[in-house]
Amino acid sequence: MSLTEAGRLFLSEAEAAIRQLEKAEQVGRLAARGELGQIEVGYVTSVAMNRILPSLLREYRRSHPAVQLRLTAMETPRQLVALAEGRLDAALIRPRPSYAAGIAARVILREALCVALAADHPLARSHTLQAADLGNEAFIIPHVATFGSHLERLAAAGRFSIKIVHDVGDFVTALSMAAAGYALLGPESMCGLGFPEVVFRQLADFAEEVELAVAFRAAEPSTSVRAFVDAAIALGRRRELDASMGTPSTPTIGGRR
Repeated sequence: MSLTEAGRLFLSEAEAAIRQLEKAEQVGRLAARGELGQIEVGYVTSVAMNRILPSLLREYRRSHPAVQLRLTAMETPRQLVALAEGRLDAALIRPRPSYAAGIAARVILREALCVALAADHPLARSHTLQAADLGNEAFIIPHVATFGSHLERLAAAGRFSIKIVHDVGDFVTALSMAAAGYALLGPESMCGLGFPEVVFRQLADFAEEVELAVAFRAAEPSTSVRAFVDAAIALGRRRELDASMGTPSTPTIGGRR
């Protein structure tokens, strides 16, 4: 028995409806597992130096290829406000002593501080410096929270006054100025930015570190966001393990870079 024209049209529509329902069911399953959707991620610009950001993005994309990541560079205070207001889902920040209600953070990276100097600077002849060696230097401060306070404590340790400070917007600009003869205090990962005119020197008597954390809403219901946070924490643990075993994850300090 053959179908009438009306029957064939009905069958075609019914098959299309079934395919649409199957697709909707599949999308629902993917979304429920956190394998579909979009998440908004903020980050401090200096996070690109230590390779955490590209490593994290690559790893997350590999396990969640259908989740769209939208990245926005912004300073830590703005990230925390955006996170609390729901405009960000996760934030890569410089940690704070406390956070607003409902916001949590986990440290994923610790880095020693070092000094960047022009390759032909007299102090560049020494592979390790003392804080007091820097008493006559004009310093640059990237406009990044906490680095100014680190410099103040370095000056206290070396018993000198900070004579001239140039406040710049980012580490690329700061390193360009370091190449011109200024001094720059920052994380060891600065050497990964590739400035051949600059050397990076450890400080023998100043052991402070800077930290990077992933911040998130503690009651976050989205499985895709929780997966991103878990990936950031796991990556930090692996980096810490590599460091404890002597496996470098960033370029070494002490030579010309």
